[in-house]
Amino acid sequence: MSDKSTEKVNVEELLAKANKPKQISPKYHIFYGGKIETSLKVPVRSLNDFSIWYTPGVAEASMQIKRNKDLVFDMTNKRNTIAIISDGTRVLGLGNIGPEAGLPVMEGKAMIFKYLGGVDVFPLCLNTSDPDEIIKVSKLLEPSIGGINLEDIEKPKCYYILDRLKEESNIPVWHDDQQGTALVTVAGLISALKVVGKKMSDVKIAVVGAGAAMTNTIKYLEMAGASIGNFVVADSKGILHQGRTEIEDKDNQKWKLCLRTNKHGLTGDISAAFKGADVCLAAARPGPGIIKKEWVSTMADDSIVFAMANPVPEIWPWEAKKGGARIIATGRSDFPNQVNNSIGFPAVFRGVLDSTAKKITDEMCLAAAFAISEYAEEKGLHEEYIIPTMSERGVFIKEAVAVGIKALEQGVTRLKVSRQELEERAEFYIKRSQDAVNLLMKQGIIKSVPF
Repeated sequence: MSDKSTEKVNVEELLAKANKPKQISPKYHIFYGGKIETSLKVPVRSLNDFSIWYTPGVAEASMQIKRNKDLVFDMTNKRNTIAIISDGTRVLGLGNIGPEAGLPVMEGKAMIFKYLGGVDVFPLCLNTSDPDEIIKVSKLLEPSIGGINLEDIEKPKCYYILDRLKEESNIPVWHDDQQGTALVTVAGLISALKVVGKKMSDVKIAVVGAGAAMTNTIKYLEMAGASIGNFVVADSKGILHQGRTEIEDKDNQKWKLCLRTNKHGLTGDISAAFKGADVCLAAARPGPGIIKKEWVSTMADDSIVFAMANPVPEIWPWEAKKGGARIIATGRSDFPNQVNNSIGFPAVFRGVLDSTAKKITDEMCLAAAFAISEYAEEKGLHEEYIIPTMSERGVFIKEAVAVGIKALEQGVTRLKVSRQELEERAEFYIKRSQDAVNLLMKQGIIKSVPF
């Protein structure tokens, strides 16, 4: 069989595999009626216990919290609870589908938070797209939750909402589409550069896509040692440069990239960004064919390509390999080197909640990125393993501890906790959550699907 026919079979098989979850997912959702529920964490030995957990006994707990509000973190589940806030305006690759259609996605996010990080989550899809109303609702929820995850909110208002809430809230606020994607991408690139033996400060980086994820990725990479002038960023209309004045009044974040990146003033279409680049980072639209193997062939030796669109990457891995790329990462689990937000956000919030942090700083996110890369390095880096998978529980514990330690170093926590306490809490909550699911499945309380 020729290479061409083999390639065709592979594509057909991969597309069929990619489409299978889409086909069976509605049946699963209807069978289970959603993915999450509220469960008890205290014993009920008899009805007499309700006098402790509820009236009259609960009154004393309430009065102690009234005298000292910080006791709410010890006497309630606030310390382990966050809210996912979304208006459904930019859901996955689906766009503006509204809050009701966004709810299955937010429940899925809540499930991952719980299973991988042991974090309890309320998914809240709001019936408003007004950024000031989203900010108001988020602030009104503060007495009941220990943090906020902003999710699937369109740009540019996602920048505005995050900046306002970080400034005005008394609990940590995070936007996974910006910070989560960025820190996991940075983690993968730190590892990839170690494999190919290149320095972060030296590499030229071509970026395909200039949305929230890539904007924040560039920010974190600069903090990690990359030279901002070595980035060449391209959107759908071509390379960003100071002559792109049509952007100035429409997108402040993108205009900043025009002013700070691309030190040689390159112009032209996307393909021009690849010439001589050591790295390509792409988070554009699903492919294939968004990136051409001919473009990859113009990159430097030992090049690195991150094609992270889902469900189909901007370029198939074997196409990037034919173009000369040495390391390829995608957003898919059926290829090596999956760049997946789920490696980041559960552990970040685990560390934030366990350290009682009041905010999530960029330095905490970068600490998480380095912890992920260090974990992979301890396991043994190679071309097809630059980032851990979701099945490796240890990476979440290591990452959570790194985030908590950085929060303590920056003085943004309510309490002082030790490294040992951070490790013990992370291991306890994550193991407890996964063991509980396994036990419920074993006992048939979580039923197996009959189809």
